[in-house]
Amino acid sequence: MAAPSAERERRRFGQRLLTDPARLFQHNAWDNVEWSEEQEASARSKVQENSSELLPRDKQEEYEVNAKRYWDDFYKIHENGFFKDRHWLFTEFPELAPNRNLSQNGDSLHEFSTKEESNSKGPGRCENGHCPLETRTEGQLNLIQSTAEVCTEDLAAQEHRELNQRDGDYPGSAASYRVLEVGCGAGNTVFPILQTNNDPGLFVYCCDFSTTAVDLVQNNAEYDSSRCFAFVHDLCNDQSPFPMPEESLDIVILIFVLSAILPEKMQSVVTRLSRLLKPGGMILLRDYGRYDLAQLRFKKGQCLSENFYVRGDGTRVYFFTQDELDHLFTTAGLEKIQNLVDRRLQVNRGKQMTMYRVWIQCKYRRPTTPLP
Repeated sequence: MAAPSAERERRRFGQRLLTDPARLFQHNAWDNVEWSEEQEASARSKVQENSSELLPRDKQEEYEVNAKRYWDDFYKIHENGFFKDRHWLFTEFPELAPNRNLSQNGDSLHEFSTKEESNSKGPGRCENGHCPLETRTEGQLNLIQSTAEVCTEDLAAQEHRELNQRDGDYPGSAASYRVLEVGCGAGNTVFPILQTNNDPGLFVYCCDFSTTAVDLVQNNAEYDSSRCFAFVHDLCNDQSPFPMPEESLDIVILIFVLSAILPEKMQSVVTRLSRLLKPGGMILLRDYGRYDLAQLRFKKGQCLSENFYVRGDGTRVYFFTQDELDHLFTTAGLEKIQNLVDRRLQVNRGKQMTMYRVWIQCKYRRPTTPLP
């Protein structure tokens, strides 16, 4: 008699977890969890309830204007002690270290949740729309009701940099493999890449909206200006230049970044990033999926627009579907390599709490033919 398939065995195990709480709390996480129709309906009902009251337009504009200040304050408070380094990256995205032997460590998709949890105390908390992956405690940050600082750039310096780019003289111009991480935070993705990928031709760019975050990266002992260049960048400002020319990057990384952008600006951001890719280069994304626990935990009065919320600390978050992300990337002229949803059951054994997480992971490639 043939052995049961892995899929059948996984379903049986999931059923045993649901019927045997003692067994459930022996485990930290279970991936690819199937949702019942009742569970899906319950999640949809919670979202309808917490989005029934939208913030007034003037408040929504205030959060957009002050977005940089909220993220600066977050990193001023937490510095580089908030998120754990993302060593799971090289299993999920082997393109970041193409010469790496996967047997170097035991990272796998099953370890994703435990490696990505924040260093915040109090496991199992999920206030403010931040859960493990993005956990923050409500009230830790004060909302600042001030006008955002306007970042201006000297035009002569900008023109000089653009001339240098055309001449092939820019940071990383001699590299053979170039990676850009957008929304680098304190460097929890950048430094694992630099530590793991020993390719002498590698050069990593990293940028963030927050000046404080970029300062943390540049002041880190692991920062090596011969292999890395960190810079402040506003993705939503079409006039804000990149330090590298178009068609120069092999990889662009977006890890829980696109969801923080105003939905109506997402398409222009993705299109702009796609033009930085070499033909055959890829965008790698990991972000929040629709009905993730973080979305279900929002209260009335925190919804800005459909599936877009503001946390108590002033930062914002959107929850995607696979089709929405596919539309953003294909409209930018990219072709799908991967677009999957990861539904995961996480367990806090201390509090005997279960948490259902939903994330989406994508890989989209620039074709060898010119973009439209």
